[in-house]
Amino acid sequence: MSGRLVAISNRVSIPRKSAAPGGLAVGLLAAMRSRGGLWFGWSGDLTEDEPGETDVVKRAGVTYAITDMRRELFEHYYYGFANGMLWPLFHYFLETFRYRDGYYDAYLEANRFLAGRLQALLEPGDLLWMHDYHLIPMARLLREERVAGPMGFFLHTPFPHYEVLRALPVYAELLRDLCAYDVVGFQTANDLNSFRDSIQYVWGEGAVRDEKSVFVDGRRVRVGVFPIGVEIESIRAESESSQASEQVKRMVRSVGGRKLVIGVDRLDYSKGMVERFDAFQRFLEASPDSHGKVTFMQIAPLSRADMRSYESIREQLEGLAGRINGQFADTDWTPLRYLNRNFSHDILMGFMRAAHVCMVTPVRDGMNLVAKEFIAAQDPRDPGVLILSTLAGAARELTNALQVNPYDTRGVAQTIQTALSMPLSERRQRHRSLMEVIRRNDIHAWHGNFVAELEAAGSKQPRAARRK
Repeated sequence: MSGRLVAISNRVSIPRKSAAPGGLAVGLLAAMRSRGGLWFGWSGDLTEDEPGETDVVKRAGVTYAITDMRRELFEHYYYGFANGMLWPLFHYFLETFRYRDGYYDAYLEANRFLAGRLQALLEPGDLLWMHDYHLIPMARLLREERVAGPMGFFLHTPFPHYEVLRALPVYAELLRDLCAYDVVGFQTANDLNSFRDSIQYVWGEGAVRDEKSVFVDGRRVRVGVFPIGVEIESIRAESESSQASEQVKRMVRSVGGRKLVIGVDRLDYSKGMVERFDAFQRFLEASPDSHGKVTFMQIAPLSRADMRSYESIREQLEGLAGRINGQFADTDWTPLRYLNRNFSHDILMGFMRAAHVCMVTPVRDGMNLVAKEFIAAQDPRDPGVLILSTLAGAARELTNALQVNPYDTRGVAQTIQTALSMPLSERRQRHRSLMEVIRRNDIHAWHGNFVAELEAAGSKQPRAARRK
């Protein structure tokens, strides 16, 4: 083990009980708790003027360093470029993509600001691990300030095919920035192939001489697939113990013995919830015998609530939920429960354990840890069934789930019926197979494999290059 692990993300998630962390936070918390080190990023607070000093907090062997950010800069960097341009582009939503030079300038400025704050905290021998599309320029900016040593980058979202990527006027600059890292990791082989194709498109065939590297501007960049996983034993323990909680008991009582279908997603247009609600309506229309016997509960905490597109999807889902319930509900049955609120992670795992079916049907997703959490949360004696979109990264691994095209509402409706009527022997067999996969690629394998690759890259650097 060479040096201290320093993780850098747009937002630092200091552990708390009030809400379940997202996939990036789940992964980084596991990595930092396993190894220790420093986790640096934005605090979540905005200022009107220049922010004050970076705050440093230590908890359970992990040091959290958080900085505020100037409001105008953050809004242009985060809402403008990162989530207004890169997010839709990386998820193939070109209809919502609009480019503005000023937002790209703010993206670079915000990364430069964060790099400066980070640089003051670094020690010789640190391993730097940057996360997600918000921070692509970070390695180049640090190297311009003569920060040396191994730097790795992991993309949690999909990486688009170059025919989509080059809709962005500065796509070549982003590719060059990615090549300032020593290791670049992706969720799936498809993402890696898209990256390699893009490098070849810009720099020619000589830039992709082998499967594990690209070569740009005289540098070798290691590339690989590192599918993010989950902490299986902690999920199992949470899902079991939470069955005794009053909140889970109330939910189970309210279902009244009906079969429970569950969805758990951030309120985000990539998650396919509009299509999912349409599919559930088609299921109810095609299966009158199911009326009064099935309840679908969709949990969708608010996400990026200040962005107009997210307000729109919230209005769409509320309208669909009202229409479905208005058409099918009875005096003692509400077929669709739509909840815009957060639950703690242990309660969510308890809900999942109580569910007969989980619908994970994004229209595009880098991985989607809800699919893996649902499997880990199940009682192996009587497991539920996972319905999984083929457009989620998790579908590459979880081949024994019931896989669907999320746009095929009739096919999804038929798959709901298949899942609800699946015999116990088949449910057990599918669950055993899926558990084998998520054990093999659990959260410890994810961060262990990536950090090992980063250490190997650092060991190949000349000694002088590793000094700051």
